[in-house]
Amino acid sequence: MSLTLIKTVLLLAAANLFMLFAWYGHLRDLHHKPLWIAIIASWGIALIEYCLQVPANRIGFTQLNLAQLKILQEVITLVMFVPFAVMYMHQPLKWDYVWAGLCMMGAVYFIFRT
Repeated sequence: MSLTLIKTVLLLAAANLFMLFAWYGHLRDLHHKPLWIAIIASWGIALIEYCLQVPANRIGFTQLNLAQLKILQEVITLVMFVPFAVMYMHQPLKWDYVWAGLCMMGAVYFIFRT
């Protein structure tokens, strides 16, 4: 695995973690606050996400094409989402996550086979 791909994956994973909190963390932590507070907090968190996502895509695009970058992000999203949903949001672990992961493996195969 190249250093470029490692940097890309690590930056995308970090960016995705911030995005999960920006998109969903307020549902647990700020549900009792006014909506505008949740929006402002989410924007602040999303700014950090963008500061990681943009460099990740620039670095990754030196060796991956656009479709490969996108499917890589989607796989990372699922890998990060499941523990976030189960451990932080206290959602039940579902077999649907496994089936979604298998579908993503198929998508990875088709995008990276060339």
